[in-house]
Parts: sequence; structure tokens; C-alpha cells
Amino acid sequence: MESEPLEILYEDNHCLAIAKPSGVASAHFQGEDETLDRLVKEYLKDKYKKPGKVFLGVVHRLDKPVTGVLMFARTSKAAARLCEQFREGTIEKTYWAIVEGIVPRDAGTLEDWLRKNPDTRRVDVLEPQTPGARQSLLHFQRRGMHGDLTWLEVRPQTGRTHQLRVQLAHHGHPIYGDARYGSVRTFGDGIALHARSLTFLHPVRYEPITLTAELPKAWRSRFAAVLHEAKR
Repeated sequence: MESEPLEILYEDNHCLAIAKPSGVASAHFQGEDETLDRLVKEYLKDKYKKPGKVFLGVVHRLDKPVTGVLMFARTSKAAARLCEQFREGTIEKTYWAIVEGIVPRDAGTLEDWLRKNPDTRRVDVLEPQTPGARQSLLHFQRRGMHGDLTWLEVRPQTGRTHQLRVQLAHHGHPIYGDARYGSVRTFGDGIALHARSLTFLHPVRYEPITLTAELPKAWRSRFAAVLHEAKR
């Protein structure tokens, strides 16, 4: 990871966003592994020659194998306001996913009830109103198909742990490379789920900002056929 510089998508005095690579955790807890919040702190400390500790607010996370837009806050005020937007669901998130199998519908909505299982480290789909289960909604559009793969654009309405991975797999279309939820393929150290864009209100200026992350190179080589079909 040290050999690859951070790809900065947006930076000002209040927030900073990067294009997250696969295989790296968004933030640390107590572990010693390299994490992106630590790398961003090092970047800020070096760039601005800051003495002492650098503040960085973790306002959301992407799963370790996922790529795409990842945002941080540079002040406590920005962190509180961005966290509130994520909590209230006013931030618009768009993901791209390559899933196994042909999705028959052009577009649709999936609704499930999810609960995290601490013993298996998986998220389970349960019956509605099951104690501890939370309603989970996502909307999808089909962008392309080739062979037995489908390219989906997904917009989650709720923000549950592993939500997109679990719901798509439960409905018969695991994300390519996601062995934890039933994929039979491998995709390096990642899965074919990409946080394509994020639209939020700037925490100080209150203007809408949309950030977009380009597809990783691995997608362009592995999924060239399905991406090409979508352009036709």
C-alpha cells in the first residue's frame, strides 16, 4: 500500500475524499494493520507540516474488499454535520456491482430484514419484524449483461452492514468475488462492488457536491465484455 499514493477526489479545509482501493480497511480500531484513515492522517501531516496529532473524522466506511468514494472530515464540526447526513439518509450513494447470473428486470427494489450474526461475522436475512432485524431497502437498475454476468447500478435507501452484498446474494445474484456471500469466483483481494458516487451537502457552505470515482483497472480488464455491452 505504501507504494501507491492516495488518490484524492476532493479536499478543502473541512472535508477530504479519496478513491478507496480494494483490500485495505477504511478505519482502524485497535489493530496494527495499515488503514486508510491512518494513511490520510499521514498525508495531511506531511502536506501541511502539522505538529502533533492530526484530526480526522471517520464519517462512514466501505467494506475492506470494496472500492470507490470514501469521505473523511477534517474538523469536528464537519464530522458532526456529515455524520448527521449519513444517519438521516440524506446523502445519495450510488454503487456499481457486477453480479453472478442474469438479472431479468431492467429495474426494481429489494426489501429485506437484516441482522448481524456476531458468531459467523455474516449478516443474515430474517423474517420481517424479527427481533434485532432491521428493514433494508435498495433500488437497482440494470446497466449491462454478458454471459452469466450482470452489471447493476444500485442505490441503497438504508445503510446496513454488508447490505448490498447480502441482499443481492439473497435474491440469487451474489457479487462477483464475494465468497462470504456465495460467489464462486475470485477477484484478487476485492469484490466487484464499487462506490461510484456520493452526493452530500457541504458541511459549512451547504451546497450540494457530487464526487465520482473512476472504475479500478481490474474492472476494465476482468469485465471488459459486460462493460462494453452496456455501451451498445
